[in-house]
Amino acid sequence: MRAGWPWAWALAAVVLATGCAGPPTASPPPASPAVSNFCDRTHTLTAGQQDTLLRFAAVVRETLSETDAEAVLISRSGLDLSRFDIRYSHAAVAWRGDTGRWTARQLYYACDEERPRIYDQGLAGFAMGTENPSLGYISIVRLPPDAAQALRSTALDNRLALRLLAANYSANAYAFGLQYQNCNQWVMELIATAWGHLGDGEGLRERAQHWLRDSNYTPQPVVVPSHWMMAAAAFVPLVHLDDHPPEDRAALRLQISLPAAVENFVREHVPDSQRLEICHDGRRVVVHRGWSPIAAGCTPGDGDRVVNLAP
Repeated sequence: MRAGWPWAWALAAVVLATGCAGPPTASPPPASPAVSNFCDRTHTLTAGQQDTLLRFAAVVRETLSETDAEAVLISRSGLDLSRFDIRYSHAAVAWRGDTGRWTARQLYYACDEERPRIYDQGLAGFAMGTENPSLGYISIVRLPPDAAQALRSTALDNRLALRLLAANYSANAYAFGLQYQNCNQWVMELIATAWGHLGDGEGLRERAQHWLRDSNYTPQPVVVPSHWMMAAAAFVPLVHLDDHPPEDRAALRLQISLPAAVENFVREHVPDSQRLEICHDGRRVVVHRGWSPIAAGCTPGDGDRVVNLAP
C-alpha cells in the first residue's frame, strides 16, 4: 500500500478497487499521479514465494487437465476482504487451447494507459496475481459441454469481447449501468451474450444487461460501513458513485458484480455445473469439490485432497 492513502485503501477494500488492476508493461508511459499512486500495487516476491505460487499453479493446471472441460469460470482471491465476507474479487473465463494449455481471458485496468483492456494470461500468471503470496484461493466452475462451448466461442470472438468492453472503468461499477464496468461485470455480460444468443451489433451491453435482469441475476449488495466512507469515494481514483441509484447510495448498499454472484447465477442457470475450490497456505494445497466453501485459512475437510508444497 502507498503511504499517505490509508483512507483511500480502506475504501478500496470495501469496493474492490484493486480487483482488476493489470500487469505492468516493460516500459509503461507515465500515468496521472492520482491513478499511479492508487493502482500501482506491484510487490516483489521472494524466490521462495515464487516457487510456492508456481507449485500452486501447477496443481490448479493439473486439476483442470483431469477434466474434459473446454472452458470454465475461474476466480482468484485478491486483497483480504474476509471482514466483509468476500473471498474472491476477480473473475475470468479460462479455456483449453489446442495444445492443452489453459489461458484466462479477463478485463483488467491498465494503470499505465488509464483504460480497461482485455488480457489473456496463463494459469501461473493468473494464480500469482493474488495480493497475499502466503494464502491464496482459486475457484473454478466447470460447465456442461453446451454451455462451455457457447461461452468459449463468445469469449474468443474478439469483436464481441471488445464490443462488450466499456470505455470507462470503475472498480465499483453498478451491475446494471452502462456508464462504467469492472472485470466481473464484463464476465457477466459475456455470459449473457453467449447463453442468451445475443447477436452482435449496437447496444450489445444494454441487451446483455436486459437479459441478465430477465434471468434473475441478483448481485449481492456490498455494504459500505459509513456515510463518511461513501463520501470519501469522490476523492478515490477508479471509484465512482454517480452510476449507482440514489436509494442504494443512501442505504450504503452498492450492487456490484463479484465472483460469488457470478457463480451463484451460473449454479442456478446451469444446474449441471460443478465447482472446485483450490487454495494454499504456503505449506500445502487443498482441493475441494462442491459448492460449499473451504474453511477459512485453507483448512481441509473430509474428502478434500491435500498436496504438500515442499520440494
